[in-house]
Parts: sequence; C-alpha cells; structure tokens
Amino acid sequence: MENIGTGAGLAAAGFWLFIAATIAVGVWDGIRKRDAQHETLRRAIESGQPLDDELVNKLLSLTGNGKNLARDLKVGGLIFLSLAPGLVLMGYILSVALATELLGIMSAVAGLILCLSVGFLVAAAVVDRGYHDADSLDGINP
Repeated sequence: MENIGTGAGLAAAGFWLFIAATIAVGVWDGIRKRDAQHETLRRAIESGQPLDDELVNKLLSLTGNGKNLARDLKVGGLIFLSLAPGLVLMGYILSVALATELLGIMSAVAGLILCLSVGFLVAAAVVDRGYHDADSLDGINP
C-alpha cells in the first residue's frame, strides 16, 4: 500500500468525481423536468383552460410519459440474472489462467448479483401488484 503513487490517487479521485457529477446531473435533470411540468400546469391555469383531475395527474405524475416502474424493474432484474452466470464463467476462466482463488471470489460476486436480480424481480412484482390494486379501487371513494 505504501507504493501507491500520485497517479493512483488522482485516478481514485477522478472516479469519485465522475460518480458525483453523474448523480448531480441526474438530480438536476429531474428538477428541470419537474419544473417543466409545473410550468405547463401554470400556463394552462393562466390561459383559463378547464383542468380535470385526470389531466392534472397526467401532468404531475412521476411515472408519466410512458414509463412503467414494474417493467423497468423486471428488465433490470433480468439483466442482473443473466449477468450472474457470466461472472461465474469468468471466474472459472480466470482461475484456470491466473489463480485458483479467483473462482471463489467471482462466485461470491455472482451470488451478490443474483441476490440483486431476485430483489429487482420481487420489487417489480410488488409494484405491479400495487398498480393492479390502485386500478381496482378506481371509482371507489374512501
């Protein structure tokens, strides 16, 4: 650890700065989209257009514009699910070529990815059930 030079430190700092910038840009983009939704609603009110609940919900919905959270979670889960066996295979190939302990390490990483994929698929099922429950309650006033 004492032989780590300035270059490695700069590379680590650059990596974390990239992560921070990516997060900041994502947050900024979300804020801009939300502001655009509010601006559209404000202009509709100022112009005197009649607004019903469906239109307001469509303009202010977080899952609007054709987004489907359950579908997105399922896609993420399936991607992770297909990644786990590939990591085990990669660990096997690396263990033959380099060191035998790499198979165990890559298998552990694959197990983590497998758990993530199951989590995504379970979350998709829960969200999908929430959508169906919300649809079945339409027209019922609490």
